[in-house]
Amino acid sequence: NVHGYLINEGEKMPIDGELIYRGINIRDIIAGYQAEGRFGYEEVVWLLFCGNLPTRSQIDMLRGLLQEYQQLPAYFLEDVLMRNPTDNIMNALQRGVISLYSYDEKADDISIANVLRQSIELMARLPIIMTSAYQIKNHHFKGSSMFFHQPMKNRSIAENILATLRPDMKYTDEEAKLLDLCLVLHAEHGGGNNSTFVCRSLTSSGTDTYSAISGAIGSLKGPRHGGANIKVAEMMHYMRNEVKDWKDDDEIVNFLTRIVRKETGDRSGLIYGMGHAIYTKSDPRAVILKENTRKLAIAKGLLDEFELTEAVERLAPSVLCGAKDDKAVRCANVDLYSGLVYRCLGIPEDLYTPLFAVARLSGWCAHRIEEIATNGKIMRPAYKAVAETREYIPLDQRG
Repeated sequence: NVHGYLINEGEKMPIDGELIYRGINIRDIIAGYQAEGRFGYEEVVWLLFCGNLPTRSQIDMLRGLLQEYQQLPAYFLEDVLMRNPTDNIMNALQRGVISLYSYDEKADDISIANVLRQSIELMARLPIIMTSAYQIKNHHFKGSSMFFHQPMKNRSIAENILATLRPDMKYTDEEAKLLDLCLVLHAEHGGGNNSTFVCRSLTSSGTDTYSAISGAIGSLKGPRHGGANIKVAEMMHYMRNEVKDWKDDDEIVNFLTRIVRKETGDRSGLIYGMGHAIYTKSDPRAVILKENTRKLAIAKGLLDEFELTEAVERLAPSVLCGAKDDKAVRCANVDLYSGLVYRCLGIPEDLYTPLFAVARLSGWCAHRIEEIATNGKIMRPAYKAVAETREYIPLDQRG
């Protein structure tokens, strides 16, 4: 459930946002596993797939399955990813997912048990496809050396992403747990977001898992959806270059005003990372990321950038209200802070949106399972044509 406002006598009443997974507030989930010093994403995967919090033995069983399935099929990298390199990792993820269909002897079996098996296999393999595709891109387009690390045993998904991405496979516990938090917060966001709707719509047609997930990745790639985190990074790049004094609110307001007037940035008039379709006073994902990022930002020498991002969150609402002449309540969304988190972790911008896909895969798969289990009809939105009726004109009479 994504809860962002109340309706009071027909009027929208802003409230602090809540994100709820299977009836449990995301803040309680995070507080629970962080109190024990554990990684949380695998626990959330089980919760989304099965509907209940896992026991310790169930988490261990899921981790064992993820470890078993994380090896890609023989020569998959060479035949699928290396043969036709792409400079967009999201497209590489799509190709990788749809190609896995050919390696699955039960690809078209949409029984719940088989779809659950496919879902766990994809959860294990998509991070490896992502980091491998990044290496291939850098080699093909930038001439960099490639390295392909084998995923480590008995490690979380977050740990293996950092290990397979870095040349020396080294990472700190703090870094891995912050990335794990990002995965938890991006895992699911209800059925109304575009990519999840795409997944459910495709599922309703009776198609296979690989086609449904590939379609969802294609949706998430768009800059109006998952690709928005790249637009935030781009906007902050302009801001760091054009704002001379990052402590000067007036200078920051002037920059944001010029963005809205389409005088700088990408000339879209949008302050990326601000506003959400449902959340009003706050996006809980942004709040939680902000709470957990300051310490690492200080350690990485990025405190000034963290505080500049805070300034955008604080000053942009009044700029937007003044420019648009309305009183709509706007908050920072998760994209404003996720890019900064990845920057602190040394993750390249090419992987910002693919990481979103890796995290959201759990939500997509859970929705696919639910759609198969509970609905027997194809989704067919109502559509009304608005063109006027006309007569056919013979070819020689057309002017």
